[in-house]
Amino acid sequence: MKIVVTAFDPFGGEVINPANEALQLLEDEIKGVKIVKLVVPTVFVKAINNLEKVLEKEKPDGVICIGQAGGRAGITVERIAINIDDAKIADNEGNMPVDKTIVMDGPAAYFSTLPIKKIVQRIKDHGIPSTVSNSAGTFVCNHIMYGLLHAIDKQKLNTIGGFIHVPYIPEQTLEKMNTPSMSLEDIVRAIKYTIEATIEWLRDENL
Repeated sequence: MKIVVTAFDPFGGEVINPANEALQLLEDEIKGVKIVKLVVPTVFVKAINNLEKVLEKEKPDGVICIGQAGGRAGITVERIAINIDDAKIADNEGNMPVDKTIVMDGPAAYFSTLPIKKIVQRIKDHGIPSTVSNSAGTFVCNHIMYGLLHAIDKQKLNTIGGFIHVPYIPEQTLEKMNTPSMSLEDIVRAIKYTIEATIEWLRDENL
């Protein structure tokens, strides 16, 4: 079994991205399963293209994409990705699409195929705030989630996938008074619990 975990590079004027920082601290193997780590650019289209290359090469059982959601207080497991790019800020190459369809012949939305409720409960059981989110936004996070699920659907891959958002870490909020944050240690733990819950679900389904 193999799980691909992705994270973005810093964007929006930030010098760090907690998703990327956490990715680097993840173990290379969890519960006997190989973890393939991938840093993708915070760039429309390129993010999906980079992920699709890894899907083709690795043929993973699961894909968990991680992104920063500054202002959220807990780990939010995304339920749905919508077929629209509508950026309020530019990506890392200056692209700022407005009301642009991601895949012209694609469905309006895709639902995560990760065990989202199981993941949330596992994270909360370890004392870390978490909830299901019904909006991944319309920036590159939603873009890559939609692209991932579209690739899985169209290529008929035996792969499950989805997206989770993590909060700022404390050092990012020094100039952002009253903005929630979470320790990097807890973010790493939450991602590990996400992976563990996903692996257990996959093993149960394959019994």
